[in-house]
Amino acid sequence: MKIQIHSPSHYITDLRYPWSKHLSQWPPELFVEVARGIHRNVVRFISNKGRVYALKELMTPIARNEYNLLREMEEMGLPVVEPVGLVTNRDEGVSQARSTFDLVGDSMDMSNRALLVTHYLEGALPYRIIIQQGISQQQLGQMLDALVELLARLHLSGIYWGDCSLSNTLFRRDAGLMAAYLVDAETSEIYPTLSDGQRAYDLELAELNLAGDLMDLEAAEQLPVGSDPVELANSVVDRYNKLWQELTHDEIFEPEDQFKIEQRVRRLNDLGFDVEEMEITTVDDGQRVRMVPRVVEHWHHRRRLNSLTGLQVQENQARRLLNDLSRYKAFLAEHEGREVPEPVAAYRWLSEVFNPSLQSITSDLKGSLDDAEVFHEILEHRWYLSQAKGRDVGQAVATEDYINTVLQRRKAGDFKAGDDPFVKTIQR
Repeated sequence: MKIQIHSPSHYITDLRYPWSKHLSQWPPELFVEVARGIHRNVVRFISNKGRVYALKELMTPIARNEYNLLREMEEMGLPVVEPVGLVTNRDEGVSQARSTFDLVGDSMDMSNRALLVTHYLEGALPYRIIIQQGISQQQLGQMLDALVELLARLHLSGIYWGDCSLSNTLFRRDAGLMAAYLVDAETSEIYPTLSDGQRAYDLELAELNLAGDLMDLEAAEQLPVGSDPVELANSVVDRYNKLWQELTHDEIFEPEDQFKIEQRVRRLNDLGFDVEEMEITTVDDGQRVRMVPRVVEHWHHRRRLNSLTGLQVQENQARRLLNDLSRYKAFLAEHEGREVPEPVAAYRWLSEVFNPSLQSITSDLKGSLDDAEVFHEILEHRWYLSQAKGRDVGQAVATEDYINTVLQRRKAGDFKAGDDPFVKTIQR
C-alpha cells in the first residue's frame, strides 16, 4: 500500500483505517455523517484529529489524474476542495467478493483501485440540502450566478471542466451571497488556454446537466413556485456569456477618455477579478484607443484584506469588511483631524472594531457561521437598526441587539421558515 500526502498539516495514515479494503467493506463505525450530495462513486467521510475528510473510491488512473488536477487548481488559487492524499497499491489481503455498493459492476480487484482523500469543506453544502431547506427564486438565481462565476474562473485558467453541474459543486454563504466550489474533477483537463469551441462545449454540457438537476427538483416539488427548469438552465448560458464578455472584450474609446481604463478595471475588481496587464493600442490612425484587459487572477478583495489584516475570508465577505474598514478609516481621519495611513487604520479596525464585536459571541451561538459571516450579519443588523431609529446606533449596540434578537432566537429555533432576517438579507 502507498499513501501520498499533499500537505504535512494533514495526517491521515491512521492504522486503524483498513486502507487496503474497498470503502464498502469498511466497518460503519469508522464513518461520520455530514451534509453530502449524490455521488456516482462510493464516497464516505471520516473524522481524524478534529478534521473531516472525504474518501472516494476510483480506479487508480482516474484517481491519480483527479488528485493531480485538484493540486494544480489549488495552486492556481481556484475555488476547489483541498486535495489531501492518494492511497494506491491496495491489493494486500483483500477479499475479491463483490459488493452491493459496486454499482458499476467493475472488478473488486484492489490492485487497480485507489482512494482519493480531500478535506471536507466546512460550511459548504450540496445544492439539494440548500434547496430542501427552502429557497426563493432570487436565492436560486444567486446560486446559478455563483456556478457561472466558478465556470468562468476555470475557463480563464485554461481548465475544461467537462461535467459542470449543481451536483459537482458545493455552495457556501459569502456575505449574504453564495460562493461555489468545484468538488469533482474526474473529467477535467488543463490547457494553456481554452478555445471558443472548448468553452462552448463545456457550457453546453453545463446547460444539459443543470436542466437535469433542476427537473429532478421540480419532480420532487422542491423548486421555488414559478421556476421553470429549462428556462433556468438556458439562463445560465446568458449569465455566462455576459460575464465572459465583461471579463474579456476589448473596448475602443477616444484618447481623451482615458478615465474609461480605470472604470473598466474597477468593474472587473468589483466582480472579484484582478487585471494583470492591459494591452492598449491605437486604431483609426491614432484617432481612437483599443483596450484589452488580461484577466488571469481573481479574489482581489480577499487578497487585499489579507495583506492589510491577515484575515482569510471569502471574496464577498472581504468586500464587505473592506468597506467597513474604509468607513472606519474616514471616521478616524475626521475624529483625529489628520489622514490615517491605511495599514494603521487596518490595525486599529481589527483591534477596535472587528475583534471586540466577536469576543462576546460564543461558539454555540455562532453555529456553523465563521467569524467573517457573523461580522457581516452584525453590519447588516446595524444598518437595519439605524434605519429604524433614524441614526447610527453604533457597533456595540448593534452587536448586543444582534446577539439577543437574532443569535439567541436562531439557537432556540424561534424563527419560522423564511423569518430569519439574514435569509431575507440574501433575498434583497
